[in-house]
Parts: sequence; C-alpha cells; structure tokens
Amino acid sequence: MTASAKRLLLVHAHPDDETITTGGTIARYASESAEVTVLTCTLGEEGEVIGDAWAGLVASEADQLGGYRIAELSAALSALGSAAPRFLAGAGRYRDSGMIGTPSAANPRAFVNARLDEAVGAVVAVIREIRPHVVITYDPNGGYGHPDHIQAHAITTAAVEAAATTAYPETGEPWSTPKFYWTVTERSGLERGIAAISEFPEKWRLPEPGELPSVDDGDVTTAIDVRGVMDAKARALSAHATQVTVAPSGAEFALSNNVVQPILTVEHFVLAAGTLGPVGEDGRESDLFGGLHS
Repeated sequence: MTASAKRLLLVHAHPDDETITTGGTIARYASESAEVTVLTCTLGEEGEVIGDAWAGLVASEADQLGGYRIAELSAALSALGSAAPRFLAGAGRYRDSGMIGTPSAANPRAFVNARLDEAVGAVVAVIREIRPHVVITYDPNGGYGHPDHIQAHAITTAAVEAAATTAYPETGEPWSTPKFYWTVTERSGLERGIAAISEFPEKWRLPEPGELPSVDDGDVTTAIDVRGVMDAKARALSAHATQVTVAPSGAEFALSNNVVQPILTVEHFVLAAGTLGPVGEDGRESDLFGGLHS
C-alpha cells in the first residue's frame, strides 16, 4: 500500500473527542499523506463552557454551543492536517445526549435515542464512500462510560460488520474494512504522564488515583508514537477553547473540571477486528496500517 492510498476513518461522539484521544494519530497519518476522515456524531451541545466569554451559549441559556463547536472542530482538524469535519447524517441530525439520567438524554433528538438502523446506515454510507483501510472508535465502555461514546461504539461496530456483508448498489460489492480499532488509554502510560507533571495553573488539581479512565497494559495491541506531531496536537486542543485549556508548558491540559492531564506522546489502541501487523519487542504494533498491502 502506498502512503497516498492509506485511508483512515475515525468515528467520535463530540467535537474535542477526536483531539483528546486520537489527535496525535490524526496528525501523524495526515502528515504521511493518508486520507483522514473524522466523522462526529453530535455537535456537543450539552458541554460545559470554560470561562465567561461564551458561557451564554450553553444548552440552558441560548443553546447555541453546538454551532460554535463546529467552528472549534474545524480549526482543530485544520491544525491536525485532517480534512474538514463531517457529521453523522449531517450537522445537527443527532444531539448531544449528556450523561445518563439527565433531561438531555430524554430529548427525542438525543444520540442515545437514535434509530439504530438509521444511524448504522449513515456510517455504512461513509464507509461505502471512502472505503477506509482502518476504522477507529471507542471500546464497549465508551472510554469512560459516556452514553454517546457507547452509542458510537455500537453503531460503528455494526456498520463495519454490515459494510463487509452487504453488496452496495453502486458497486455491486461490499467493503470489508481490513482493520478496526478501539481508542484506549494505557494505564502505565497515563500514570507516567501524571507523575511527570511538576507545574500547572493554580486552579487546577492532580487527578485522584483511578479518576482518569484507562485500560490494563495487557489489553493494548497497538502503540502509535506521536512525538513528532505534538505541536499540532497542542494547537488542536487549544482550538477547542470552550472545552479545553492547554497549560503554558504545552504538555498538559484540563477540561472544565480543572483536573490536569498529560498530553500523551503515545496513543494506544486495541485491535477489535482484523489481523495485527508486525509487532516489536513489546508485542505491539507501531503502525495502524501495518501488514496492509496494496
């Protein structure tokens, strides 16, 4: 497979998710001339806003945050070198569900209330169009249990399976995605990153043990070194200014909860379907496209 032929699809729940968990991966493969598509399922309307400048946009006030976050996502993807954002079934089709048990989750337009056949079909349509060699979404727990992340996992998994078994009218043949991954955070890598934090803004705090989601090291199949694109990752995080604040060091960030987190230099994945490519001494892949050939 030539570098120009590589095609990567990432399915994320809200604007900023793509950068927090996979920003380095997006930037690395975009810099290697891969075709990178980020498909976002909602506009993130229920997000909390950092600072006062745009606080009136929140759902309980003007309810204009989703539109503003389209601009943030566009700027972030530009910083990462990716194509412009795409939204599942079109921008605004599905609304941020918020957390379990909140009134926002009862909204008929909430992503958790989506008709599964419709949502899966919308992902299949994108797969049909771009024919990705690699698809990435969340693990079954959605990383940290957010219902929209869990829904993104469910519909993407179903779409990858459907695309491999359904003949498309346009071509007369299915598209079997060679490799399907879950984005995860390796526990020891996160712990090392937290231990290396020495200074951060006064209002921030270090996370409590186990407060940040992570998976056992043994679950990780793939480790992507993104040290070469850390500037792009930090710029993309800064673009999501209503949701993320990057520390002056450029090596840490915090969400609205003011819990400081390291901007990780290695991003981790679990291969959910497909065949592992070449592995190193650590038993892990170092390339999402490893083992694929034209």
